[in-house]
Amino acid sequence: MVVKEVNPHFEDFIFDWDYKTYFLVGGYGSSKSYHVALKIILKCLEEKRKVLVVREVFETIRDSCFALFEEIISDLELDDRIKTVTSPMQVKFPNGSQIIFKGMDKPAKLKSIHGVTIVWIEECSELKYEGYKELLGRARHPSLSIHFILSTNPVGEDNWVYTHFFMDELKDIFILDDEELYEKRTIIKNNTYYHHSLADDNLFLPQSYIEQLDELKLYDPDLYRIARRGRFGVNGIKVLPQFETMEHEKVLANIGNISKRYFRAGMDFGFVVSYNALLKMAIDDDNKWLYIYKEYYKNGMTDDKTAKELEDFIDKDELIRADSAEPKTIAYYNQQGFRMIGAKKGPGSRLQNTKKVKRFKRIICSDKCKNTIRELKNLTYATDKQGNIIEDEFNIDAHTFEAIWYGLDGYEVSDLKDRKNYSGKGRR
Repeated sequence: MVVKEVNPHFEDFIFDWDYKTYFLVGGYGSSKSYHVALKIILKCLEEKRKVLVVREVFETIRDSCFALFEEIISDLELDDRIKTVTSPMQVKFPNGSQIIFKGMDKPAKLKSIHGVTIVWIEECSELKYEGYKELLGRARHPSLSIHFILSTNPVGEDNWVYTHFFMDELKDIFILDDEELYEKRTIIKNNTYYHHSLADDNLFLPQSYIEQLDELKLYDPDLYRIARRGRFGVNGIKVLPQFETMEHEKVLANIGNISKRYFRAGMDFGFVVSYNALLKMAIDDDNKWLYIYKEYYKNGMTDDKTAKELEDFIDKDELIRADSAEPKTIAYYNQQGFRMIGAKKGPGSRLQNTKKVKRFKRIICSDKCKNTIRELKNLTYATDKQGNIIEDEFNIDAHTFEAIWYGLDGYEVSDLKDRKNYSGKGRR
């Protein structure tokens, strides 16, 4: 008999083993990790289980997950029955149950693991998606049920955790509206137990800690959203806050009367890691709106294969402005009958091109340009060690953004600083 007071919001979770996957997301201090560890200990006492606890970096486990198991075992006064071993880190139970600890930064050590039936991935958002899929294949048993427990603080909506458990706009996959989870707190869907928690759910937290979280709202709204409200979102300052999507047919209708001189095509080159990104755009010069209505986005393609596919994408009399850093590639496409020139590049061009695009009052993207939406919707500035934004570096390598830069070469978006936009009358 084990008697332990727990937070009411976690009581059902602790004793529920009906589902394959348990996904816990929440703010700081909500006690989700504590209750995951307690859930695992109780299960290991009940029946013989082999549990694998994983974090992305092995060295972070000792002071987090392993220390948490030690604390709970001591608190339950089970030190005489449950043994913790530091080298190699493991927890041993009298019935033969075992908890082992591994880091995804040492994947070779996972290959020797057998008989695992429960996997806890702590701070799962830190893992790479390939690592998660690797773990899915590691748990198997001829008779016992298999369970995966994932816990995390919320991150950006571009993280695989969000696209896997909620929605993936690129693949047009919708699983669950995260707003529904915030409202209902616990949801069962697709054999997955979703659980949302906040600091308010932890009755053992001092009020002073919650007040510290509340203060974040004044000086760090991103961290406030994550730590206090436990919600996914965009981390950082958006590069293109005016970016929006529109139904493809409406975009085509809106650009129908735009002069052909304002139609542009820009291309960024890539191969293995980076991508060939070619965007077709139209500029509403009067309103200073930029339309993106067609995209080509692929990697792992040799130039001859790409050229073949582009024959169906763009008319050969259309001018493509491309990355001038690859003159041989540009020469090749010209030999294949395309009209392609290199866009001007020089010191500071990244920053100037970014500022140019930001001057558009609206950037309207066809809903068929999935990769452009994925890259630009939540594109944010990179920051230095002091937290200051770097105006020409971003959270991802946005190939479509660079394609826009090249496509707009030679076009200037006027702003209030341009003398041609005002007469000078009334200036002091």
